[in-house]
Amino acid sequence: MVRAFVVYEGEPEPARFAQHAELCRRVPGGTFRHGRVFAAPTGEPRFKYYAEWEFADKDAFKAAARTPEFAETGKDAAAMGIPFHVHFADVAE
Repeated sequence: MVRAFVVYEGEPEPARFAQHAELCRRVPGGTFRHGRVFAAPTGEPRFKYYAEWEFADKDAFKAAARTPEFAETGKDAAAMGIPFHVHFADVAE
């Protein structure tokens, strides 16, 4: 399984992120989820919002990453104006 996950330094405006989430759900082959980061083990959490795609395997991820829909999600995330960080992980089962 592959996860592409994004952590945002600020919390997006809910209606604006709903538009972004709809765009993310158009990426083929993945399941999209998101939510507010509400706590950390000590102190305030460094990141305020989290989003992820889950793909069955690397081939599904690679196929999705080549689509115009995937590219558009990055442009749209940048347009929100909140600094964010993207990571990709191999998830062991």
